[in-house]
Amino acid sequence: MTDNIAHELNEHFASSAPDGLPKDVLAELRSILRLHAISPQELFFKWESYSLKMGPDETTLNLDTIRAFKRDVQETLERESRSKNHPRSIDRKGNTVSMAMATADVFGMFDELTPGTPHVRAANGTASSAKRKSTFDTPTAPKIVRAEKDRSPGDFDTPLKAGNRVTDAFQLIPFSQRPNPGQVVETLNAHLVVADPPVAPYSEPRIRPTANVELKKFGYKPMAMQLAEASEVLDDRIDEFTAIFQTQYETDMTDVTVSSAAMQSTSEIIAVGRIVPDSLEGKLNTASLMLETSRRTGAGLRVPLKIDSLQSAQFFPGQIVALRGINASGEYFSVKEILPVPLLPPAASSPESLDTTNERLGGSDPPQPLDIFIACGPYTADSNLDFEPLKEICQKAADRSADGLLLMGPFLDLEHPLLASGDFDLPEINGVDPDTANLATIFRHYIAAPLQRLCAAVPNVTIILVPSVRDAVSKHVSWPQEQLPKKELGLPRQVRVVSNPVALSLNETVVGMCSHDVLYELRREEVIAGRPTEGNLLTRLSKYIIEQRHFSPIFPPSAREHLPKPGAEGLQPTGAMLDLSYLKLGEWWKVRPDVLITPSFLPPFVKVVESVLVINPGMLSKQRAAGTYAHMVLHPRTMTDEEREEKQLIHKVFERARVDITRI
Repeated sequence: MTDNIAHELNEHFASSAPDGLPKDVLAELRSILRLHAISPQELFFKWESYSLKMGPDETTLNLDTIRAFKRDVQETLERESRSKNHPRSIDRKGNTVSMAMATADVFGMFDELTPGTPHVRAANGTASSAKRKSTFDTPTAPKIVRAEKDRSPGDFDTPLKAGNRVTDAFQLIPFSQRPNPGQVVETLNAHLVVADPPVAPYSEPRIRPTANVELKKFGYKPMAMQLAEASEVLDDRIDEFTAIFQTQYETDMTDVTVSSAAMQSTSEIIAVGRIVPDSLEGKLNTASLMLETSRRTGAGLRVPLKIDSLQSAQFFPGQIVALRGINASGEYFSVKEILPVPLLPPAASSPESLDTTNERLGGSDPPQPLDIFIACGPYTADSNLDFEPLKEICQKAADRSADGLLLMGPFLDLEHPLLASGDFDLPEINGVDPDTANLATIFRHYIAAPLQRLCAAVPNVTIILVPSVRDAVSKHVSWPQEQLPKKELGLPRQVRVVSNPVALSLNETVVGMCSHDVLYELRREEVIAGRPTEGNLLTRLSKYIIEQRHFSPIFPPSAREHLPKPGAEGLQPTGAMLDLSYLKLGEWWKVRPDVLITPSFLPPFVKVVESVLVINPGMLSKQRAAGTYAHMVLHPRTMTDEEREEKQLIHKVFERARVDITRI
């Protein structure tokens, strides 16, 4: 039993400790399990919530942070216990207070008379002594009050209104006092130099963006999905992969044919289908694995899988696989081998096209590398709407005269406590009546204004905005998602609004971007039998996306209650909200991207997976702390005389791009 618990803990905490948990940390985690009678999975969810609240500096997995986490769990459970045992009421300001407090001060009339000291009455109705007040001085309805000295500097300060409540244990860290700003967390290709910024901004844009998808197709009518149409889309995906596997393997295995796993036979076959659980409830595991066939090849039947003979296997719901095995009894399909998924070819360009791109980079010898910043929202902490991290990265891009700034949503986050409640004050804006202001007004003030200042400082910068399903200004509520309304939001001409997901060519470099956190869902839903073929968790999750040729290959997506909890009290995570009828818009094109940007709640990273440069820049702002961003310096593609004789040359961005994951 003890070994099983250790195995579960190591599996859940693999993202923070890929080589296994240290013995002292493992002992503390077991202690928490015993003390509070919770499961390893529930403990992991509490750790993720704690990490989101505390930020990266205070959640590095070691003995000290685990002990601090243990105290936090204890305090949280005690607060929950007190709230259940004591009846509560609502005062006139909307604050939640205990009944004892309500009897003492029904309308909150004494809030400002003795700040920091709650008025508690004894059971006989008389006021308690000063000693009793000092003993029991923890109010049941704490209010966040920002002192002027703690206000972060910025052009637009949004004060918190009294009564807003982010969380009981929320302790604000002003952005100006954030620890280790500018610290590089991880670097790829450190041997490549970071060129000094130019003396003056370039006279012409050095990036020419081209969309590799039809953006108009993303403007579909959401929430109009038909079951028959959705079923056909899911079936077509299986049939398309069946054709791919047939082309790849039937010539090599003349004695084995591609057939249906549901068909009883004594001969080995290659069965292609989708991994699904045996029920809608519970997490996928090795005992609940089933293979779903398409209606065309297997009448849509689902067949249980037996994988006892496999030494290693990794699956997740929605994964399209090709399995070599046999269904002798007609009751289950016994898997002998999992066939590798054929990969798309890498992106390539002609030598003439690469020469044209190098000339656009300045024509010098050698040409100056591109300077690109990459960031993902949220762009402000849960305690305010100052958007200081966004202003900071715009300032960094201006200081370096950056060629590109890739920003991914959410911009105005639906899960932000203040935006979710609507209980905040707007600063004075010329020509705007606060009573008639809408979300577009807020976006223009907080998001568009810093971008306009950046464009004024660097007129030829290229800015790309990718929306998120958590964006309050987006009317498109499902994924895949159409672009933001540029004109309505007052964005400058240098800004290109694109869909979510999107495939772009920045000069010759093919970049795929998706703001949906698919890595977190893959981490939670994957099931591993034996020892995984790829030991590094983050590399393995990225490889799933590349093999499946889709920005979000998991189906069905994780339930909302299993996603990271928002900072707003009583609010559920937004979730994926897939529109299955248009799921094909999330598929990849004819080549692998050179760069795949997939932001996630998981630790930020940069890795080369199957010759694809995979970047998780992290979140620019966490709930209570500053986050991270990615800075990419892309050197030009040089060619030898032999390469110039070729018709197409692979871009090899993973060799000539330096990427630094940096704290804002």
